[in-house]
Amino acid sequence: MTRRERLTTERVSSPAARPMAHNPPSVPVRTVGGHLGSLSLRGALVVGTLVVGAYLPALEAGFVWDDTILVNESVIHDWSGLWKIWFSPTDIEREAHYWPVVYTSFWIEHKLWGLAPLGYHAVNVLLHLVNVLLIWHLLARLAVPGAWTVAAVFAVHPLHVESVVWVIERKDVLSALFYLTAAGTWIRYTVAPRPGRYLLALGLFTAALLSKSIVVTLPAALIIWHWWQAGRITRTDIVRLAPMFAIAFAVTAADLAFYASREPLDLGYSLAERVLIASRALWFYVGKLLWPTDLIVIYPLWEISAADPVAWTYLLAAAALAAFLWLGRRRFGRGPVAGALFFAVTLSPVLGFVDYGYMQFSLVADRFQYLAGLGVLAVLLGAAAHGAARLQARTRRLAAVVLAVVLALLGTLTWLQARIYRDGITFFSHIVAHNPNARDAHLNLVAPLAEAGRLEEALAAARIGVERRPDRADAYVALASVLVKLEQFDEADSVLRTALQLAPGHPGARQNLGEALRRRGRYGEAIEMYHAALEADPDLAPAHGGLGLSLVESGHHGEALAALERALALDPDAPSAGKIAMAAGRAAVEAGRLDAADAYFRRAASLESSTPVPLTELSNLLAAQGRRAEAEDYLRRAHEARPNDPAAFHLIGEVLRTAGRRDEAVASYREALRIDPEFAPAQVGIGAALLDGKRYDEALESLDLSFSSGADAATAATAHYLAGRTLLELGRNDEAAAHFQRTIELDPDHAEALDHLALWRFGRQEYEQALALYRVHADLAPDDPTVHANTGVTLYFLGRRDEALASLERALQLDPTHNTARRLAAELRAAAARSLQ
Repeated sequence: MTRRERLTTERVSSPAARPMAHNPPSVPVRTVGGHLGSLSLRGALVVGTLVVGAYLPALEAGFVWDDTILVNESVIHDWSGLWKIWFSPTDIEREAHYWPVVYTSFWIEHKLWGLAPLGYHAVNVLLHLVNVLLIWHLLARLAVPGAWTVAAVFAVHPLHVESVVWVIERKDVLSALFYLTAAGTWIRYTVAPRPGRYLLALGLFTAALLSKSIVVTLPAALIIWHWWQAGRITRTDIVRLAPMFAIAFAVTAADLAFYASREPLDLGYSLAERVLIASRALWFYVGKLLWPTDLIVIYPLWEISAADPVAWTYLLAAAALAAFLWLGRRRFGRGPVAGALFFAVTLSPVLGFVDYGYMQFSLVADRFQYLAGLGVLAVLLGAAAHGAARLQARTRRLAAVVLAVVLALLGTLTWLQARIYRDGITFFSHIVAHNPNARDAHLNLVAPLAEAGRLEEALAAARIGVERRPDRADAYVALASVLVKLEQFDEADSVLRTALQLAPGHPGARQNLGEALRRRGRYGEAIEMYHAALEADPDLAPAHGGLGLSLVESGHHGEALAALERALALDPDAPSAGKIAMAAGRAAVEAGRLDAADAYFRRAASLESSTPVPLTELSNLLAAQGRRAEAEDYLRRAHEARPNDPAAFHLIGEVLRTAGRRDEAVASYREALRIDPEFAPAQVGIGAALLDGKRYDEALESLDLSFSSGADAATAATAHYLAGRTLLELGRNDEAAAHFQRTIELDPDHAEALDHLALWRFGRQEYEQALALYRVHADLAPDDPTVHANTGVTLYFLGRRDEALASLERALQLDPTHNTARRLAAELRAAAARSLQ
């Protein structure tokens, strides 16, 4: 050992530096890799195994809650985003702090593995492991008894799951990494002062602050360390630390100013109430540290009142403990005082003295004491290790067994807690199960439940969310989004109108109104509403997608393709991306962009593996290009995708029939009936294909079979409508009208049946009944010029010429070339002019 190494060991191992009154053990130092200090290879392997084992579920976890910042922010996805992260932080829309180091790490990872959650989780776990090793190194360097034990408990303590497994909390583990290395560098500097070490410590501390400003307390922690080491704080200590305090003040002040500009907040707590919050929080954190059960991401929000005498007991207990430790420092040593001070000081930024957004949800969070808990653990476990070292060998072996059991229990709790981050449903379900009153947790549960197809559960969660937040437009929008999926359009419309009363320009409300209108076939109104949503938020991917789908249905394929491409560019991993890609492929076919259509259908096939339709669309496209062999191959793959599912063969039949491949469509329908002879949609499909082929008697026979197969209302309505059309072709108009009437009874919004029945009534000179049907049809298709023209003609025959002219003029507004409307409107205008002469 060199003279410098002896001086270093003597300095940090001196009696003044001990955590307890007893002499710390003096052991030789064995190193792993240069300056990692007293880290044995075996000890490092053990803690590594503990971390990997306890956090194994993290590698299967997804993105939850605020991880949407990472998923949705273009600054992380774009190559140009790195500049914006550092020099235009307002471009990170959902982040109110200036923490560019964290987002730089996300930016780098996105370039490595995109949005695959595994990579981000693995990095978080790795950072935690590095922090564990750094803690072991620091504590051993400071001669804290049981340094490895403290590090091992820290490694698997379930309180740290929130910081390690939640991707967006990278800020905790990354800021801790820089904090710990800055502290270690500072200690080395005080032992052997060198300008390089001093500047490195300041640089590392700055990086820590730019990762998360909670580490602002490091200079105060180093003051505590100086006092613990020497029993006093010298002028030299203060002068040396002054630049670090200045950096802490400057960076934190800038961050708070930025935060106030992004998220102004005034929770209105008095000073007395803030003191009560802080004292109760300290005891809460100690309790969870010592007995880590019932851990929740959002703990219940406490009711704080200065008039509550019980609330003051936390403060009195904290003051009593502080007095006890201070007065007993000569007996117990300065270690317990230093540990308690470190704990309280490190937690001070989140004890409620300064308002921050999370205080609206809860006044405490596990992640807040990622570093702070070290103060308590070092004192308690250091004292236990110091005592165990004085035991007999057999008793020490028993103590080692107890430690192994404790580590196993803690690791098991960590493993279980890590599982709640698997997906949004598991995450928010855990919150509402343990804290039913958690703010917005029910609302946050709506989207993942809906995406999983659990619509009734999503509806229940949304209704609770509205009850809890009746003044929040987002709550009503979430409820309406589920109602639209359940096709409860009337209630969805009412709910969305309420949302727009609360927030007139709310893009989500307008987008969902557009969705409801689109799903009801009211494409013109839907297009207007989607455009209104996009005026408020030009990057709202669902609005672009809905607009594109509406334009496809309206026959505007060029515009549709642009909107659908924009939707896919904005959110390529959206749950509806497969459907959007399918629609884009169909729009590209109609626009003559066959290569683009091929690419979109292939993309849809990769995203929609549960349906064979994209493969069938590819087959149709290839067949149209004369590539018959490839077309047959894709059709074969489509049939093989779900070989025992009649619904899959029905879907294939529908796509083939739409493409004009009627014989192949009939074969696919018959395959569905072979699997399930009572599968009514396939029987109806055969009828439709035969009708398209003008094989009317066979079509009618197939449709008649569907009526006796127990079809649902929607399928039966389609069957009756097709039967009506078939009978019209056979000249059996009265029978056809009966089927159209039955169609409307089953589906009151069936526009085509309304049109046919109205025409039949008109032909029988039942003009009032025809007018009533045309009125309903016009409500369903307000942008259809023919409907307005037919309404005008009917009103003309009823002698209601002014109303007739108004309807005809509306038809001409929609289609100035409509011949019937133009001729009759001209006649009515001429008649009106003659009556004025």
